[in-house]
Amino acid sequence: MGLVVMVVGLVLFLGAHVFTTRREARAQVIAKLGEAPYKLVYTVVALAGLALIVWGFAEYRNGGGWIQVWTPPKALKHINLALMLPAVIMIVASYIRGRIYTTLKHPMLAGVKLWAFGHLLSNGDLGGIILFGSILAWAVFDRISLKRRADAGGPPIPVGGVGNDVIAVVVGIIVYAALAFAFHPVVLGIPVIGN
Repeated sequence: MGLVVMVVGLVLFLGAHVFTTRREARAQVIAKLGEAPYKLVYTVVALAGLALIVWGFAEYRNGGGWIQVWTPPKALKHINLALMLPAVIMIVASYIRGRIYTTLKHPMLAGVKLWAFGHLLSNGDLGGIILFGSILAWAVFDRISLKRRADAGGPPIPVGGVGNDVIAVVVGIIVYAALAFAFHPVVLGIPVIGN
């Protein structure tokens, strides 16, 4: 049952994100509803999807519905752990904009792709393959759609210099450590260091 809930969550979460790439349809909905109600509906759908993903994946992992497809070599778990640091830094750099941002153009998507790819490598169960594979597929799709978009999207955010990159790296390292030593083992019950 957890796997089904997770898939419904993925459909809602990724569906909301894919809808934003359909610029004409999005503009029509905003014209009918107004921008604030559209953003509210979008946020509710995306958050509901995220909650279902987390709950469904936890139920799948802990509820006895585990389906092992293949067993990744231990080296892939270490590679995933190594990939997560630049992935987290890229995601942080999408908010603290500097040279990393201007070089990657879309560091959030680059970080999400790296995160999903690393987790896809190190998880050989059906739920993990569906979860991380679908997020990776969405991130690739979204990056392609951004290249084809005519509009600029949201309002421009100022881009700083190398100082912002230093801050992004330091914050990224702190977030990485928190994910590895607190979030993964405490919240998810999945130790990643020394495993």
